[in-house]
Amino acid sequence: MASTPAHPAGGLELGYARVSTTKQSLERQLDALADTGLPDERIYVDKKTGATVDRPGLTKLLEYARPGDTVVAHTLARLGRNLREVLNLVHDLGEKEIGVRTLADPIPINTADEGMARIAFLLLALFAEMERTFTAERAAHARAVAESKGRHIGRPTAWPDDKIDYARLLREQGNSLGEITSKTGIPKTSLHRYLTPAAEQEQ
Repeated sequence: MASTPAHPAGGLELGYARVSTTKQSLERQLDALADTGLPDERIYVDKKTGATVDRPGLTKLLEYARPGDTVVAHTLARLGRNLREVLNLVHDLGEKEIGVRTLADPIPINTADEGMARIAFLLLALFAEMERTFTAERAAHARAVAESKGRHIGRPTAWPDDKIDYARLLREQGNSLGEITSKTGIPKTSLHRYLTPAAEQEQ
């Protein structure tokens, strides 16, 4: 991908692609950027950034970009992890006279345009954040309904309840994790989950 070549005169399009987990694929984003004619050396990439602030690919892009350039992404969601981050980035780029264009959003986005294009950007970013909120609320409601009916949503328990209760009893009696593992067969990685109070797990 990008190797930070010398910046020629005139506005350039600079591609940016991001995935937040190792299970996601960059291929669709990179193919879409390549289809616009962007060469590899002007495409910047970040991987595994969902839980971290550090984005070296974006940092290199911002260091290279000059007034008149345009950042091209597959969708607005690739530019940040939430609405505020996207808005802040687009605002900061605008202050530097750097535009933003997306390829696959339902409403075409190009902040270099005036008027309706900027309104479209704001609306689309707002809708994306609303959908995240609604998705979280639906998941929470589903868990509440399931729990009220005595069902559990989430990762199934790998060990029977009586063995987990025995492990907790051993812990209360002062046994170490190693001793509990040898007596119950439950590995230490699982014991951490079973023996940590729920309140601490939620923090």
